[in-house]
Formats: sequence, structure tokens, C-alpha cells
Amino acid sequence: MDFEGIYCFDTATVRFAIYPDGRDGARIIAQISEETLHDVFGTRNLGDRLLDTCKTHFVALSAAALRCHRANPKAPICLTIDDFSPRALPRSANDHDATSGAPVAA
Repeated sequence: MDFEGIYCFDTATVRFAIYPDGRDGARIIAQISEETLHDVFGTRNLGDRLLDTCKTHFVALSAAALRCHRANPKAPICLTIDDFSPRALPRSANDHDATSGAPVAA
């Protein structure tokens, strides 16, 4: 899936779209803070350059956003460092789909 996102200067976040049911299904907006991108992925990028970081790590971002969405479909998706911790990841191959098994930066 292609990355669709914008950098929001006023909130220092990147907002991006995921499609839990494929492109023909609902479009869900998730966000991740600049601070979380720095802590999880080790980037030094700032502002609009964080879009490059998100494109590079979109498999991990979309998997985390999808887990949050499935856990609580009506809640806003605001990814934090906890969404990328080992305890946030599925326990076995039987517990997740193909996209959620992507490597996640520590």
C-alpha cells in the first residue's frame, strides 16, 4: 500500500491514512508525533522531512495503526512509543496478518 500522509506543523504530528479493508473500504486516519518517530525510528528529520521517515517505515506504522483500530474501532488512532514495544506486537504467527509481522525498530 502507498503512503498517504501530511505533516501537521501546529501539532508536530504526521497524519496518515490506512485502509483496513483494502482500497475499496473505509479510509482511517492515524497520527504519530514527531517525538515518537524520533524515539522509535531514530530519525533526526524534522517537519515535512518526517514524511520520508514515515514512507520508509510505513509497513510498521500501518501495522501498529491497524492493531489500534482493531482493538477499538471507534477511538482515534494516536500512535505512541508503546504501540511499537515488544508487548504491543502479536505473540505468534497465528495472531496477526501478513502486514503486522514487519520488523519494528527499537
